[in-house]
Amino acid sequence: MTRLRLGVNIDHVATVRNARGGATPDPVRAAKMAEIAGADGITAHLREDRRHITDGDIDGLMENLSLPLNFEMAATAEMQAIALRHRPHAVCIVPEKREERTTEGGLEVAREENSLAGFIAPLRDAGCRVSIFIAADQRQIEAAHRIGAPVIELHTGAYCDAHAEGRFDVRDAELAKLQDMAAFAEDLGLEVHAGHGLTYDCVKPIAAIPQLVELNIGHFLVGEAIFSGLDSAIRRMRGLMDEARQEASGQGVA
Repeated sequence: MTRLRLGVNIDHVATVRNARGGATPDPVRAAKMAEIAGADGITAHLREDRRHITDGDIDGLMENLSLPLNFEMAATAEMQAIALRHRPHAVCIVPEKREERTTEGGLEVAREENSLAGFIAPLRDAGCRVSIFIAADQRQIEAAHRIGAPVIELHTGAYCDAHAEGRFDVRDAELAKLQDMAAFAEDLGLEVHAGHGLTYDCVKPIAAIPQLVELNIGHFLVGEAIFSGLDSAIRRMRGLMDEARQEASGQGVA
């Protein structure tokens, strides 16, 4: 089983900075620390309302980052123009509503298939690896494949919420859905990522899904960093992901 990549989302380092204003804590510094701790990439979501990551942060990441940048964005003309100007390694198209605290679900690809196909075409032509953030739903996966997205990211929020709330029958059903849809997507030729709400307590069953290539984790790691430091938080998550892969492949943990 291949090594699972870890993308560290540094949005909420910016959230802490913006709570008071000024320059600290610096998301670019956090990204550099994440690389040292074992991250394989950095994720940053430039929202329309700039509630955490700002345009200046994207400038700084593009200028200073040696890891691949996964630029999360809504399907708007403004964000497309920013992505085309910077040409990050990857762009992940996500749904976005001003009133939400965080991304609440996957993108509705099947209903917006024609417009999304036209939206991502220039991004692909510019060399960006386009990912679509969607629910573990066959209809949405098929639509993502039809519009030409090479990568999907499965929303793990429902699984994580059910685990945290002790609704283990729901959790297990959500896990089975993620497993089935990851396999379905791989059969279509898509690269499969996952993320949203993952913690130390619930990451291993997700990390063990063999078709997954990458997990993107942010809020939990930034929260844990308050208590143990960012380096320690990322290293522990990296270790749990590696353990899950080893256990799933029957190798055990050394």
